[in-house]
Amino acid sequence: MKTNPTILLACSAGGHLTEMRQLAPFYQDSPHAFITFRRPDTESLSQKEKVHFIERPARNPLRTLQSFLEAWKIIRKEKPKMVVSTGADVTVPVCIAAKLQGIPIVFIESFCRPYTPSWSGRIISLFADRVIYQWNNPALKEAYPNGIYGGSIFVTE
Repeated sequence: MKTNPTILLACSAGGHLTEMRQLAPFYQDSPHAFITFRRPDTESLSQKEKVHFIERPARNPLRTLQSFLEAWKIIRKEKPKMVVSTGADVTVPVCIAAKLQGIPIVFIESFCRPYTPSWSGRIISLFADRVIYQWNNPALKEAYPNGIYGGSIFVTE
């Protein structure tokens, strides 16, 4: 019997994927799936995890629309209980599609944004149920008035 993911993990490849992987203790014991675009590191991830690939928008309006429609279908089929996003561009249409379907959104601002919000963070924070930023900086508190400082998600040894 197939289990729908409880948590849909939306992230771009590279550093955003690395940040999401740091959150594994949070999601590893729950049914989950990733939604991202195709690249060698996300292809590798799909060998171990359930991954949905959608078009990468890259700020192109037509590709953004295509990405949104693909995300809409995936979310409608999978019916996750929440979406967690670490950014970036591919996650904007995913989070919009999820929100329009009544799915709660948690956005975690990237560790590489200690002073100003990211492009995706500025958009997603308008409708996210929770925004978490990783630097205790007054500028981020001002940018995300309903957000919370959560500290770094990177595990240090």
